[in-house]
Amino acid sequence: MSDDQHPKAREATALRDDARRWVYPADQEFELVTGTGAHLRMRPIRPADARRLVDFHAKLSSRSVYRRYFSFHPVLSDEEVAHLTQVDYVDRFGFVVLDDDRFVGVGRYDRIPETDEAEVAFVVLDDFQQQGIGLSLLEHLAIVAARQGIVTFTAETQADNRGMMGVFEVFSDHVSARYEDEFILVSFPVVGSSRSGDQSRGEQPRGAPGSGETPPVGGALC
Repeated sequence: MSDDQHPKAREATALRDDARRWVYPADQEFELVTGTGAHLRMRPIRPADARRLVDFHAKLSSRSVYRRYFSFHPVLSDEEVAHLTQVDYVDRFGFVVLDDDRFVGVGRYDRIPETDEAEVAFVVLDDFQQQGIGLSLLEHLAIVAARQGIVTFTAETQADNRGMMGVFEVFSDHVSARYEDEFILVSFPVVGSSRSGDQSRGEQPRGAPGSGETPPVGGALC
């Protein structure tokens, strides 16, 4: 391909992304079977989920809130709720996991502007932890991110949060970790993991609906 064709290709990609932006992706709705056999639903987050998100946050233990926000953060502000529920489904994407009509897990990625990297985070209601929900959130976020041209996920977690690190290490064989005081900064590719299935080849994530496998994972946020 000649150099003068690259701008056209980039423009075509930008137009395609703009067409998808803010359009709810109904094809990303799934049934999820946990490690205990519970049947849940996973779907993209939407603005109408504001009240459910507030209720979900209020039901998290103080430990889980601290693991997620690195502070005691009992109430989400209106601005935070709007930011978390109003995503463009391209550079910012969120999944929720529901038991009937209540949230039991939330995961999201936010692209770092002008890069092919995105920050990823997720949290699971305490009673539903250690059932593979966090890993399923991460795997489905990775599939969506790869389709949007995101290559690398980054995350920040507390140094003693072995549960979160365990999720990353189950997902990918190539986790890079750097310690800063009491925190760990990690990065890993969104595709090509031999442990969770190669999303670049379209394989189902381990623990995804129909995969027949939901690995048990420990820790405060999974």
